Amino acid sequence: MAEPSTPEPTPHDVARPDRPERRESRFGDIADELTAAVYEAERETGDRETSIEEVRRSLAMRGVRMVGGFVLIGIGVSLLVLPGPGWIMIIIGLSLLPFAWAERTIRTIRRKVPGVPEDGTIPARTWVVIGIVTVGAIVISFLFGEQIGSWIGDAWSSLWD
Repeated sequence: MAEPSTPEPTPHDVARPDRPERRESRFGDIADELTAAVYEAERETGDRETSIEEVRRSLAMRGVRMVGGFVLIGIGVSLLVLPGPGWIMIIIGLSLLPFAWAERTIRTIRRKVPGVPEDGTIPARTWVVIGIVTVGAIVISFLFGEQIGSWIGDAWSSLWD
């Protein structure tokens, strides 16, 4: 007669060095299931953390990136109607998110920007031009900001006189 085979251990059965016994409460089971799910996800993606501290640090960083990404997307959406770089903030926020749909959205946005190639990469010369224009605007505002302000103020007041 064949002996019954022992089932393969599931990720839920993996012993954790920091918690040798399983908790009997509902929250302990949830924590154990979440921890097991993280281990399983790491096995599937090929990224392997060697300790529980690394798993926790990885999860914390993912959480911070997600919150930061969604906050930046919200700010970017508000900057679409307010003065500011709305689309840039949205792209930065999307780039922080660890989701495939975020990457697809970034590619879609980049394809619609004139001068950006179909693959979505921004050429180095474009970054150089953006940097030169930004530095130039900052230098001009520091050197001539007061004069420009007075010119605008005089022009504005002359409209109403």
